[in-house]
Amino acid sequence: MSMITATTWVPRGFAAPFPTKYVFDEGEYERIAQLAKLQLDDAKEELEEAKEDKKSKGKSSGVSGGSSKEKDTEEIDDDLKEYDLEHYDDDDEGGDTMAMFGNVKNLIYHDGNDEDDDGYIAMDGPDAQEEEDEEEREELQILATDNLVLAGRIEDEVAHLEVYVYEDEADNLYVHHDIMLPAIPLAVEWLDVPVGKTSGDSDARGNFVAVGTMDPDIEIWNLDVVDSMYPDAVLGQGAEDAEDAEKKKKKKKKSKKVNDNFHVDAVLSLASNRHHRNLLASASADQTIKLWDLNTTKCAKSYAYHTDKVSSVAWNPVESTVLLSGSYDRTVVAADMRAPDAKAPRWGVESDIEAIRWDPHDSNYFYVSTENGIIHYHDARNAPSTPSSTKPVWILQAHDESISSFDINPVIPGFIATGSTDKQTKLWNVQASGPSMVVSRDLGVGKVFSTTFAPDKEVGFRLAVAGSKGAVQIWDTSTNAAVRAAFASKVPKMKEGAKERLVGLEEEDTDSDSEEGEEDEEEAARDHDGWESMEE
Repeated sequence: MSMITATTWVPRGFAAPFPTKYVFDEGEYERIAQLAKLQLDDAKEELEEAKEDKKSKGKSSGVSGGSSKEKDTEEIDDDLKEYDLEHYDDDDEGGDTMAMFGNVKNLIYHDGNDEDDDGYIAMDGPDAQEEEDEEEREELQILATDNLVLAGRIEDEVAHLEVYVYEDEADNLYVHHDIMLPAIPLAVEWLDVPVGKTSGDSDARGNFVAVGTMDPDIEIWNLDVVDSMYPDAVLGQGAEDAEDAEKKKKKKKKSKKVNDNFHVDAVLSLASNRHHRNLLASASADQTIKLWDLNTTKCAKSYAYHTDKVSSVAWNPVESTVLLSGSYDRTVVAADMRAPDAKAPRWGVESDIEAIRWDPHDSNYFYVSTENGIIHYHDARNAPSTPSSTKPVWILQAHDESISSFDINPVIPGFIATGSTDKQTKLWNVQASGPSMVVSRDLGVGKVFSTTFAPDKEVGFRLAVAGSKGAVQIWDTSTNAAVRAAFASKVPKMKEGAKERLVGLEEEDTDSDSEEGEEDEEEAARDHDGWESMEE
């Protein structure tokens, strides 16, 4: 089974033209040794907990159960004996930090030019090696006109982040490299700041990604480095454990109690602040929102505005300290992070909130999507006295099932896309009186989990769609007949007879412009009354 759970774009010009290969040097060796030590710590802790559980069960079930318990424990001990878990964390004053890496410096490479050499690793001459390196460098090249698309994938219980290169003019989408993840990815957020740097250079640019998963820790990876083994930074208790290990302190038992320093449950949403670029907000199933300082990789503040899982967070594009949050408690809160104790305005909706977004073209308004397939449009200046008295500007029954994702086009005002577990991707034209549907399509991705518009003006009509079938599709919506009719003044000119562009979709699944245009117009007419205006 393969599915893609989250996607995001990297704007043009941020990726390094030639990403570097991961280097396993002395410093990296020490860092990985500490991280590996933590993993062994966890294994030892789980083993001890298992022993304690069996002891308690053995006492309650009598002597016969106890003998069975002892046999099972002996078998576990035999299996783990080779790892010497009882002594692996003892200080080793005279040797390497980790025995498992003890022979790394003594690896012998056999020269493949020797006819009698049957070694496993062949090292070619310097000229051949340079030629091979140059070819590999060219293969990794990213052009200034390329976009990166980041996709969190789970496949056969293995989770990883795929880094795609999208070549718009060539209609080409391919995996550039991927990153192994510890658990199912739930949120992917691109970062434009060098993480962990405290140089004070506010203009410094970076190309990093923050990934939230079913685990409570947030991993941060450098997208300009290929084949990294461990993340560049960890936001959460894992990072604190690493510091304790470096100080040779005894590892504390992992806390599962909600606190102000780190999450203790799955991370469901991430939002980077484009004005205060060192700030990252995270929403968790532990019902809290955390604000992280990317310079220090520490939690700066924790907020508890909700009484259930916090599913989505978004920074206001103009009022840069105002954070919008949506929760399974069926409320939306717009809070100023500078005044955490002040009473924040709160809006109510009819079911669990899936996603929220500020309107990038008018920061006084925001959108909310729900599990019932409804889109709400609110004026943030008109906060209700109670959530139950909420009156949206308009509401729209956009889908029959949950709206798992939606996005607002950053270039074309009034152009939004919704994706649902009903497998449909729909495009809407939002006018003053409310939204009207432009087109509805099944793009062959299964249940839609992610719909995101490209961030650059040159590719403003491109929409990345992904879902339960594990495919990413890039839809050039400007080549669709109904979209061209709805946004005629905004759509770039097309060559006569050009077909609709959908990178990754089978040729036979793509309808002609004329046939689809007629179907779209009929469907738009039928669904135009699907929204209800709530304007006074």
